Amino acid sequence: MESSEIDFRDLRVLDALLREGSITRAAASLDTTQPAISKLLARLRLRFDDPLFVRRGSGVQPTARAVEMASQVRALLEMADTLWQERLPFDPRQSEKTFSLLLTDVGMVRFLPPLVARLAELAPRIQVRAMPLDSRHFALKLESGEADLALGALPRAAGHLRSQRLYSDGYASVVRRGHPRPAHARTRRGFLDEQHILITASETGHAAHLETQRVLTRAIARANIMLQVPSFIAGAIVASQTDGVATLPANLAAIVAEPLGMTVFKTPVALPRIEIAQYWHERYHRDPAHRWLRSITLALFGNRA
Repeated sequence: MESSEIDFRDLRVLDALLREGSITRAAASLDTTQPAISKLLARLRLRFDDPLFVRRGSGVQPTARAVEMASQVRALLEMADTLWQERLPFDPRQSEKTFSLLLTDVGMVRFLPPLVARLAELAPRIQVRAMPLDSRHFALKLESGEADLALGALPRAAGHLRSQRLYSDGYASVVRRGHPRPAHARTRRGFLDEQHILITASETGHAAHLETQRVLTRAIARANIMLQVPSFIAGAIVASQTDGVATLPANLAAIVAEPLGMTVFKTPVALPRIEIAQYWHERYHRDPAHRWLRSITLALFGNRA
């Protein structure tokens, strides 16, 4: 007989006999019959090549081998019972967990302020760590547990990842207040005649922006591209201090326009929309703390928000 043939039922019989010192009482404690206990004991004696228990009056007495195994059997059963116990509910007010989020520069501006404010209300001891999102490696970071969630537009996300759509975003253009031709820039012809700050897509940031970059590059003459930069935030700052036009995700444009002293207008060129979602790995799908965090991000940024 192989050791793998010993199951937890066998261990519970051993434990009951050690506790009760009687086959009859052991059977009663396990809600079974005396013959069933005797049959299992016979199998265990064969497996361990030891009597394990010997007659003593109306009961049984463990052999030295059984006494030697007693603490190990009890420890194994306690560990098994722990596995089956109902998981304790996650208490956000008491938790000191740190959640790690993968975000682009846009994501950090868009998601962090409202998320940190909400967590301060609901879970004052929880901390957030923001990590740069690299679309080439983010799946590995989610799988390893280095990051809990990725938030953003990731159209080529690995199929084994879980995801939940949050919202759809479009584009808007910004110019500084005091721009010499603000009204003209709102027309298609005027927009194309302006000098542009073109935000470029990259695997380490805005991979989903690639199609928009192609549309703008085809529409705007090369001579009218004053700067190419891989950061929406940097593009917005440059636009706020020059006469250049920057085209940004609409949510970001609304956030940065006031502090940077800019005017927002609808981009007069048809551009694709961006689907924003949260992504996580299957191994954390049922974790109570993880589920709680996802419910917060959905409530804050989902379509229902």
